[in-house]
Amino acid sequence: MKEILGIDVGATGIKGAIVDIDKGELITERIKYPTPKPATPQAMTEVMKQLITDFNWKGKPIGMGFPAIVKEGVALSASNIDDSWLNFPIVGFLNKKLKCPVNVINDADAAGLAEKQFGGGSKKDGLVILLTLGTGIGSALFYNGVLLPNTELGHLKWEDSITEKYASNSARELKDLNYKTWGNELNKVLNHIEFILAPDHFILGGGISKKFHKYAEFLNTDATIEPAQMLNNAGIVGAALAFTLMK
Repeated sequence: MKEILGIDVGATGIKGAIVDIDKGELITERIKYPTPKPATPQAMTEVMKQLITDFNWKGKPIGMGFPAIVKEGVALSASNIDDSWLNFPIVGFLNKKLKCPVNVINDADAAGLAEKQFGGGSKKDGLVILLTLGTGIGSALFYNGVLLPNTELGHLKWEDSITEKYASNSARELKDLNYKTWGNELNKVLNHIEFILAPDHFILGGGISKKFHKYAEFLNTDATIEPAQMLNNAGIVGAALAFTLMK
């Protein structure tokens, strides 16, 4: 059994657990802390240190999903976190501060890896798109099982803004939309993405995936659609898995 601490960093919470990456399962309870405000490198690192202490994980490998485009160890964006992360050498910084070997991957890509390996995408070929519908919209694209990293479909221009301002779960809550109205908004976005990329299959993740039955009837695409199966564990499991796959 290979054990890696998976940490899923989000705009509202930072959560972690030790993962059996062969089975895609948490082997400890999940611990979650609020994301500090402002979500600066120093403040967020302190929360990560607490997770290391909680799991007695000093010096051991950590796989981390982070809300940013991450290339060659540098965070090139900062989605719903502090702008001080922009163009920040995140991997080198965290290796030094946490005193652990750390691999960092985009958080939606992490969730996608978990779904592709252990969830609904495991038997799907062609172009598979995972969308995480949370504070924003994260995306992970797979073509015949291969990840195309660092896509940002939540930032596609849409109407007067970008797609995540209309179809994310936070948009639903902010505008107090019922599931029919929000489902129709989400369907428009899915149709737009389908026109651009012609996927074979959509997987809808994030906490709202648990309520898929409430809006599924309002979704109509040529691609097949299903809710994510890994639910709230996807980011943690995928982040841990990425440590081995992408180091």
